[in-house]
Amino acid sequence: MHALPQVPFLPRGERKEEGDNQTSPVELLLLGLSNVPRLQVPLFLLSLMIYMVTMFGNLLIVALVVTDRHLHTPMYFFLGNFSSVEICYTSTLLPRLLASFLTRDRTISAQGCMAQFFFFGCFAGAECYLLATMSYDRYLAICQPLLYASLMNWKLCLQLAAGSWIAGLLMSTIVTGQFSKLQFCGPNTIDHFFCDFAPLLELACSDTTVLRLVTLIICFLDVVFPFVFTLVSYICIIAAILRIPTTMGRQKVFSTCSSHLIVVTVFYGTLIAVYMIPRTASLRQLNKVLSFFYTVLTPMVNPLLYSLRNREVKEALENALRKTGLEISY
Repeated sequence: MHALPQVPFLPRGERKEEGDNQTSPVELLLLGLSNVPRLQVPLFLLSLMIYMVTMFGNLLIVALVVTDRHLHTPMYFFLGNFSSVEICYTSTLLPRLLASFLTRDRTISAQGCMAQFFFFGCFAGAECYLLATMSYDRYLAICQPLLYASLMNWKLCLQLAAGSWIAGLLMSTIVTGQFSKLQFCGPNTIDHFFCDFAPLLELACSDTTVLRLVTLIICFLDVVFPFVFTLVSYICIIAAILRIPTTMGRQKVFSTCSSHLIVVTVFYGTLIAVYMIPRTASLRQLNKVLSFFYTVLTPMVNPLLYSLRNREVKEALENALRKTGLEISY
């Protein structure tokens, strides 16, 4: 893997001399979720519990999809990829946050900050495309049931899953590369709990026009396009469900996509709220809370939604527990 580019940070008011390619390593200060000392231990315990539940739930989904032959279908193949992204996504943010609670050290190197920004963008982009892919799978299954098996074959499944991961990687590489060309000034303080786009942009003291334009294009490709595609897919799905004459039939079909619809609504709802709310001084704490919700709480809730609302996953889990019980009894 190529090393991430160095990011030049300079003291406020100091300009970089032309021809000077030297950059001194600088530590940034992440203010985190709260500055109140008595809240650090409760926040550490809460974050640790969330991280453990998130990892356990998503690893369990991946293990069930891999080991249970009844889940070897396109729908659960995409779900396994989605849970894998959630594991990577959460691990980009929470271990660093937990360490800051435990050690009271909120500093992060400029290189470490850009690395976190890069991987966060990579996995967030992959998640948007995977949600769109999962909605397309449900669209074919519900609106084109006779053609589903021939259209959603394993070759296409692999291409869609790989394309989602690669798209997130490419988009994040482009934005991070543009960020690395900026010149940054102190005070080197980020009023957030991780290195996100808007807080980092506030530290820039060079022209950000090109970065903003590139980011606007990337956001359209990486967020708006998958969102619109997902929205249109579900409009078609809901229209097809409403045409089913019986109530029982509608409920049965809707149950196959209800978990995914809830995940999509929560993810995009909080994502849009975070980036639509202006980062004014009075709203920054609200911005942090909403960011915590979609980056930390949502990956924890997703496995619960899929396991509690999905009959096949529950049956696979029961079979796995039954086999484990038999092995233990021997």
